[in-house]
Amino acid sequence: MALTFLDTLILFSTKRGLKGSRNLPEKFSNGDQNPIQLTIENFYTFPVNARIIDEIPEQFQARHFKIDRKLSASSKTELQYKLRPTDRGEYHFGKLNIYITSVFGLIARRFSFDDKAMIPTYPSFIQLRKYNLLAISNNLNQYGIKKVRRLGHTMEFEQIKDYVLGDDLRTINWKATAKRSQLMVNQFQDEKSQPVYSVIDKGRVMKMPFDGLTLLDYAINASLVISNVALKKQDKAGIFSFSKKVENRVVAERRTSQMNLILEALYNVNTDFFESDFGRLYGNIKRNVTQRSLILLYTNFETLDGLHRQMPYLKGIAKSHLLVVIFFKNTELNSLITEKAETVQQAYDKVIAEKFAFEKRLIVNELKKYGIYSILTTPENLTIDTINKYLEIKARGLL
Repeated sequence: MALTFLDTLILFSTKRGLKGSRNLPEKFSNGDQNPIQLTIENFYTFPVNARIIDEIPEQFQARHFKIDRKLSASSKTELQYKLRPTDRGEYHFGKLNIYITSVFGLIARRFSFDDKAMIPTYPSFIQLRKYNLLAISNNLNQYGIKKVRRLGHTMEFEQIKDYVLGDDLRTINWKATAKRSQLMVNQFQDEKSQPVYSVIDKGRVMKMPFDGLTLLDYAINASLVISNVALKKQDKAGIFSFSKKVENRVVAERRTSQMNLILEALYNVNTDFFESDFGRLYGNIKRNVTQRSLILLYTNFETLDGLHRQMPYLKGIAKSHLLVVIFFKNTELNSLITEKAETVQQAYDKVIAEKFAFEKRLIVNELKKYGIYSILTTPENLTIDTINKYLEIKARGLL
């Protein structure tokens, strides 16, 4: 009893024994680790043991979150922990609670700091920044993004200049050479200002989860990155989504505010997960996208029959635009395919899994038969593979 009384006297002898604060970023990046900074000032003249319980947003369902730390006497301590959101939207923080005990550990004193705050969670802008720097420095191949050999002169005319040793003899301008009485060659530049649209299917086929995120969220993150890369390559970038109707439209332009418009549009994509209407998508593109464009369609086909139902609309889009259908491998089937079957039921499961995996490859061949490009990828490689395909199309002058 004497020690308890002494412990109480030590902890409660001063009114201001501790001060804590939480430093939050302006917004969260969906699917990434976001750092949260905590600052704690100990005004006691002796060291104390602290248990920090932060009331983090309910979306994380972290019911046993705590940080134990020893605080030195009259010191200022900075701590950090990370949160990985998997849904876009608003995240509300509650109070910051700190329980301290002295060396006796018989009594704990609670300090609560009313640091309530709301943080919006946007599509992965951390991933955007990573690829932004690489796109500017032309070092995208560091992340597995390949270089593609150019075929022919699929470039825009820029100017006529004097011939220098090493210039391609096929670019000699003979009329200009005759006028100047010296060799002149045509100089070309890469084609620019070509519209690139990211079209996101937000129907029920995109609800499949992978590593905490849905396929829809992976498509949204990849759309943000590819739009930024297209703008850095002097093309026009735009996006829209569809399910029962076409929404969240940002017309393809090349202006300074374009990325902010795209980011806000992707943030507001509502995940209704209805049956997607490809017929309405085809009609909307035919009416509103009049210039030949690169259409990156993020969707998912599990069976060949599912593709055949939508094939007339895909062929209609491909007549006027360069269509790339992006869909996903079912990575959950890999374990069934690779493991050894020991029972009859496991043998049946393995055969069915191999059938579904084989149908994905048949879908690629079916699209190729009608001149439609495709990307069959895993969710974690979606961004890399999409940028690869975009750079390949630019290099080959297909658009």
